[in-house]
Amino acid sequence: MDRTLLEDHLASAERHIQTGDQRVVRQIALIAYLERRGHDTTKAVSLLEHFQETLTLHIQHRDRLEVELGRKPSVSMGREQAPSFQGSRR
Repeated sequence: MDRTLLEDHLASAERHIQTGDQRVVRQIALIAYLERRGHDTTKAVSLLEHFQETLTLHIQHRDRLEVELGRKPSVSMGREQAPSFQGSRR
């Protein structure tokens, strides 16, 4: 893959990470809201887990692109992942 295309893919991955991070933050806030009001959060937590898994994949993709572009050593690939949520399910 040529460098310009890699740069474009990297920019796209960064946007996906930013969007995914925002989704995770909003979902955590929603779960807290639901818990405070005594609602079942099972589906909301499941969706949060999906958002976190997807965010982790975007981060790993970004890391691979950075390695390919020579911006990051390959030993750090795959170590970063989305933060996890440890709330209660009702």
